[in-house]
Amino acid sequence: MEMDRIKWNERFMSEDSFLGERPSPFLSREIERIKALVPGRDAVDIACGEGRNSVFLAQHGFRVVGLDISDIGLAKGRDRAQAQSVHVEFRRVDLDEYRIEERYDLILNFNFLQRKLISSEVASLNPGGVLLFDTIMASEELLQLHNPDYLLQPGELNSIFSAYDGDILYSDESRSGDMPTARILFRKSITGSE
Repeated sequence: MEMDRIKWNERFMSEDSFLGERPSPFLSREIERIKALVPGRDAVDIACGEGRNSVFLAQHGFRVVGLDISDIGLAKGRDRAQAQSVHVEFRRVDLDEYRIEERYDLILNFNFLQRKLISSEVASLNPGGVLLFDTIMASEELLQLHNPDYLLQPGELNSIFSAYDGDILYSDESRSGDMPTARILFRKSITGSE
C-alpha cells in the first residue's frame, strides 16, 4: 500500500491536475442516460484520483463517495468540491484490499483495473443500478512499460460482465492512439440476483 500511495502522491503533486479538470468524456456523454436509469442517487467513484468525476456527479445531484489511495489526490478533490460548492465524501483506501460493503445506484471504475474487485462492485449495486467501466487495454507498447495484470485484454470487459445478471447497454473498444481503452455501461437486473 505505501509504495502505491507514494507513487500516486508523486504523480498528483507533479501537476495542477493530472487528468485535467473536466470529467471523463464517457461520463459526460452518458450522464443523462445514467440519471434516467439509476434507481437512486448514491454513487461511488473507484480510484477517484483528484475527484474530477466525483465532483461532476455531485453537481448532477448524486451523493458521492470517492475512493483513492492518494492523500494528495483526495486533498485536491476536496478542494475542487469546495470550489464547486458540492459535497463529496472522499476516503483514503487501499483498493488492493478493499471490499465494498455499502450499496450504490451508480459505480464508476475509470482508469483502474483490479479484476477481483469487479464482482464486489456488481454485488454492491442496487437492483437496476449502473456500473460504468473505462480503463486501459493492453497493446505491444504498453505491455513493455506496464504490468499486464493492470491492462485489459481485447473483449475482456464484455466477457466479464456478460456473466452477471444484467444488461450491457454500451460497450466499446478503442485500439487507436497511445492509450487503447475499453468501456462498458452495465445495468444490474431489476430483480437484483447475481
